[in-house]
Amino acid sequence: MYRTFVLTLKNTNRFNMYRSHNCGELRVSDIGNKVTIAGWIQKGRDLGGLTFADVRDRYGVTQLVFNMDENAELCTQARKLGREFVIQATGIVRERSSKNANRATGDIEIEVTELNILNESKVPPFTIEDETDGGDDLRMKYRYLDIRRAPVQNNIIFRSKLAIETRKYLDSQGFIEVETPFLIKSTPEGARDFVVPSRLNQGQFYALPQSPQTFKQILMVAGIDKYFQIVKCFRDEDLRADRQPEFTQIDCEMSFVHIEDILNTFEGLARHLFLHTLGLELGDFPRMSYDDAMRIYGSDKPDLRFGMQFVEMNEFVKGKGFSIFDAAELVVGICAKGIAEKYSNKDMKDLTEWLQRPQIGAKGLVYIKYQEDGSIKSTVGKFYTDEELKLWAEKFGAEKGDVIFVLSGEAEKTRKQLNELRLELGKRLELIKPGDFKPLWVLDFPLLEWDEESNRFHAMHHPFTSPKKADIPRMLNGDHETMKSLKADAYDLVINGAEIGGGSIRIHDRALQSKNFDLLGFSKEEAEAQFGFLLGAFEYGAPPHGGLAFGFDRLCAVMNGQSSIRDFIAFPKNNQGRDMMIDAPSSIHDSQLKELCLDIKTQKM
Repeated sequence: MYRTFVLTLKNTNRFNMYRSHNCGELRVSDIGNKVTIAGWIQKGRDLGGLTFADVRDRYGVTQLVFNMDENAELCTQARKLGREFVIQATGIVRERSSKNANRATGDIEIEVTELNILNESKVPPFTIEDETDGGDDLRMKYRYLDIRRAPVQNNIIFRSKLAIETRKYLDSQGFIEVETPFLIKSTPEGARDFVVPSRLNQGQFYALPQSPQTFKQILMVAGIDKYFQIVKCFRDEDLRADRQPEFTQIDCEMSFVHIEDILNTFEGLARHLFLHTLGLELGDFPRMSYDDAMRIYGSDKPDLRFGMQFVEMNEFVKGKGFSIFDAAELVVGICAKGIAEKYSNKDMKDLTEWLQRPQIGAKGLVYIKYQEDGSIKSTVGKFYTDEELKLWAEKFGAEKGDVIFVLSGEAEKTRKQLNELRLELGKRLELIKPGDFKPLWVLDFPLLEWDEESNRFHAMHHPFTSPKKADIPRMLNGDHETMKSLKADAYDLVINGAEIGGGSIRIHDRALQSKNFDLLGFSKEEAEAQFGFLLGAFEYGAPPHGGLAFGFDRLCAVMNGQSSIRDFIAFPKNNQGRDMMIDAPSSIHDSQLKELCLDIKTQKM
């Protein structure tokens, strides 16, 4: 009886519906059929006897045609349709005389016999097409209009599919999805918290989680064994293209695992996501230590889509009378293949000025051109003989037509500057091919970083990261300098120069965790107040455990070859952390402030 009722209801709906097909569905096989579609008017064209209108929904665009000779009243009505009017049209599918090969429905059109205007629209503030004339702030203010554009819709649809495939894979691996709280305790370590005042506990505050880190560790103590969550996280930090105050992580944790178990599991996740959303098989996942990444590429997230590895030059360039090199802590360079004839003096000047911008801060650029005719042109030729410069070429593996670029100065700054130069040359020389994805595991990060300004250690990842097993005795008994050399059981997944995810094996022993808090400058009282719940849990049989979190928004962007995560978030904030559409953050009413026991005078009205 139930099934009969459902079937009857569906059949009845066929005669009382807004559409029989969507705007991306009709093909040549539908020619001659009577159909009904509904959507938004993208644009119209009046050609006298015929009027055309393109109707759009999330599935595509279909052309409507109104014939003045067949129905003058209907054609007159169609001429009044404005952009973004919501309409319903019924008519007969016919073959187009002028086909549009760039549109899935480009072989057909609908000759309209009935038109119903469901809602009129004001003229939109920007054109709602793939290429729009709207600036970022304008489009974010009218985000509901921006989302009508196919590129933005496609990004949001891709994000949805990626989330579904993530859940499929992790479920197949035995992971359990568990939701963790959004109202938690504020902690001083890491980025700034967003805080939430409590009305019922006056003078006290919740914090929004920067990650579910401690909760997922508690879940391991609780015996969940494999946890995951596609979860919102919040950080009150300065913003840029790849950061938002609220962002999403694929957050995971596993018990009774070593690093190898975690790397294999999440390498599998990455392969699954690329295969089932982009149809791409990822290649090898090479592994590189943090120290090697910094030495060879000047970055802990190197882009492996092209070469140009660093060559350190101290041993064969110093002591030749060139004071800039002689005084430098590090002289280091890269070799660009086959550009000696292409790169003019003007190009070299532009590149030098680009490096000298405050954002990078290089003082200058030395270069050596190995010409196709065998001659050498160099900005340091008066300090080095041709034979010495040929030795440089040998060290770099340079050939005729190549150019060596050299920077010098303090080691850390110079490596960072050369990394920027390498990435810029990769773009200018078009060495980065669309659709090319090069993953990399970066391993063996330092456990701690010494901060001269605050005169204390900070955790490179977070305070719960375990030192490598061999370093545990040194951590428990070592001196200050020993602490600087400790290595962590930590790892990052990098794809195309972007950090996609990171994680570590966690400390699961109370004594070791307490020692780490000591090194990070927590007093016993502070550690107990902030993390006593976790330390206490470790006393009840905490298993060895570790995990990883993928930046979900960033993964979406990288998989689509984009640098900004904003277009993969339905309602993003701008670079001041504002929601332009709803105008947030905003003031709240005095009565709310009074309830929360907050000082009304401090609020800007």
